[in-house]
Amino acid sequence: MPTLALTNFNIVVAVLGGWISLYGLVSYLCKESFYLSEALISLLAGVALSPPAANFIRPLEYVGGSQENLNATTLNFTRLVLGVQLVLAGVQLPSRYLKKQWKPLSLLLGPIMTAMWLATSLLIFALVPNFKFLHALVVASCVTPTDPILSNVIVKGRFADNNVPKDLQQIIIAESGANDGLGYPFLFLALYLIQFVGDGGVAEEGGARQAMALWFGETWGYIILLSVAYGVVVGWVAKQLLHWAEERKFVDRESFLVFAVSLALFITGTCGMVGSDDVLACFVAGNVFTWDDWFRLETLDDSLQPTIDMLLNVVIFLWFGAVCPWASFVDNSVIPIYRLIPLGILVLLFRRLPWVWAIHRFIPQIQGTKHALFVGFFGPVGVSAIFYLYITLDFLEKLEVDGEIREDVSKLPEVVSVVVWFIAICSIVVHGLSIPLGKVGFGIPRTLSRGLASSMTTDSNAPPAFVVGAVVNSFSFDRSGRNPDRTPTPSLFNSTIRSVFKIGGTVIPRTEPPPQGASAADVEAGAAANTSQSLPLPSQGTQSGTATPNLPNRTIRFPDDV
Repeated sequence: MPTLALTNFNIVVAVLGGWISLYGLVSYLCKESFYLSEALISLLAGVALSPPAANFIRPLEYVGGSQENLNATTLNFTRLVLGVQLVLAGVQLPSRYLKKQWKPLSLLLGPIMTAMWLATSLLIFALVPNFKFLHALVVASCVTPTDPILSNVIVKGRFADNNVPKDLQQIIIAESGANDGLGYPFLFLALYLIQFVGDGGVAEEGGARQAMALWFGETWGYIILLSVAYGVVVGWVAKQLLHWAEERKFVDRESFLVFAVSLALFITGTCGMVGSDDVLACFVAGNVFTWDDWFRLETLDDSLQPTIDMLLNVVIFLWFGAVCPWASFVDNSVIPIYRLIPLGILVLLFRRLPWVWAIHRFIPQIQGTKHALFVGFFGPVGVSAIFYLYITLDFLEKLEVDGEIREDVSKLPEVVSVVVWFIAICSIVVHGLSIPLGKVGFGIPRTLSRGLASSMTTDSNAPPAFVVGAVVNSFSFDRSGRNPDRTPTPSLFNSTIRSVFKIGGTVIPRTEPPPQGASAADVEAGAAANTSQSLPLPSQGTQSGTATPNLPNRTIRFPDDV
């Protein structure tokens, strides 16, 4: 007898497919008309389907009820999404872009990123009670990189095409792709100092010297430089192999289009095996892969890569909505909600905007103060922050004494979890709504002013609207465009209003040929008289108080008239 099989797999597949299908029905309306990203919409859907709400998505059950397994699953999920997204981001950039634009990128990835890290650390240190500045550096390093997925709101779609210059779009893509992988040095500088100096050197020997040795050798040498070299090699080899296969017609169109995605999966897996920076390697490989612009131009009009991009965005933010510790924002032992909310607002305002504005004159792509404020504000915190959050939690779990986490870092895991998740949620909501709210904010005053001006200038004596079949003697046209139905004031010298005459009339004065033997003075006098007759002055008073010009009875002759 048939029975219902309400297994987790069936529920997840049904919910995921149903949500993507429903969202797809209105996706164009949301993104191109309302400027709402799939990130914000999917996050809200994830909240609605999470265990505290509809309970259709139950993340803890999928991983056997273990919080550690859930953390590992979320970390690997973010790695996968970032790897694919950053290869696609590297492919989008023009030929040799990293080489040509290394100066502005150096400013964005060097001084500005460092200032973002330190400014956020100061805010966290000031607002989290009884918190060390060294620990604040760890939390701030998680939210320092800008998110390439949320940045798509301002570099793709109709808003970007109409409002953001192409060179500015490209520098935003390059920065958000590169600084995701460069978050490691900021994070591990603080983590190594905590490991070897945080408890006064009791648990770990070596002190600051050992911490700096690991930071330079392991973080910069093994994680950063090795990932860059690996990305260059894999990207170049992949480009040569694809060229070779395409020239010999060995590869079909479908495999050609999906090649960048498969390359991202390969780099993410192999870098994960050796423990290097797979995020940075993916971005570098994507840019080297299209170094000659061949692959980018071949897939410029293709929709497969944007489709995969959209699917990953929808799924990852749906997952974030379900796994986010919403209750901990209110119920935690490290920071009260009345401090957490100001912290989120201040981080969004002062983490990036002042530093981009201060240095924008040295970045050619940022033209003027408006561009500086725009780029400074749109530095979203999203998937990369959650990625670094779970790397931090994994590192802190290993700082143990006698099987227990060290006392000096006992509350750091809770602080970093609550603060990073809250700032990420704030950024997703604020940056997801800023463009539509900005459009509404600019549109409402303009609409109200037009409506007010129209209501104030409405005249009951205005001429009737044109009707097909009616004979039009004359009407007046307001060249200012503000109120075409307004009756003109009786002034011949009104620069914005002129009379338009009916078909069958003419504005060309009729002049008779001068008589034989007439002098030049007589001809000029006759022309002046004809002109005064053809352009009559308005009458000086009527019962209604509105002057009406006396129109001449003339005929317009067309070239094909006989």
